[in-house]
Amino acid sequence: MKSSAPTRQAPDPPTGGPRPESDWSALMARGQDGDQAAYRLLLESITPYLRALARRGGIDTEEIEDLVQDILLTVHAARHVYDPARPFGPWLVTIARRRLVDRQRRRGRSSARETELNEHVTFVAEKANLPDRADDARRLRGAISSLPKGERQAVELLRLKELSLKEAAAQSGQSETALKVAMHRALKRLRRRFGEE
Repeated sequence: MKSSAPTRQAPDPPTGGPRPESDWSALMARGQDGDQAAYRLLLESITPYLRALARRGGIDTEEIEDLVQDILLTVHAARHVYDPARPFGPWLVTIARRRLVDRQRRRGRSSARETELNEHVTFVAEKANLPDRADDARRLRGAISSLPKGERQAVELLRLKELSLKEAAAQSGQSETALKVAMHRALKRLRRRFGEE
């Protein structure tokens, strides 16, 4: 089933800096063959383009360089899978978009836990709820520890440590699919357990 969302074309490289996409393809092919100078030139050429993609993607100014570095590291790590017979631009944009989405997810998770403080805000201690919260946390830890090993590991890596699926798969030795299934089963089991209480 295809998504009804319109597909977006890769934006044109910004003028004045990067080389045309065909040069990028040639540089990448030469880099794959071991030409370090060509590979360095490729990375230097695509960097301004990646900054422009990050700005267009709504990344905060102070985070752009970090995102560009993430993208460049991913390009470096995945360079062996690039097919020189195919255009480089779409391959690069796919990597950039995935890193952009990862960063936005992380930012969303962390901002959901953060509270902006104003100068004159006073917090009132919720003493009446503290024992309940401690009890709830204890019950949840107990429920997680009673899960089967694979499910428990999926919950710990994906929810508690907030690793990406790929990172969790690498750390656990399980496939991404196995982790998804284990996570689904664990959540279903936890919902059943807490729904019955």
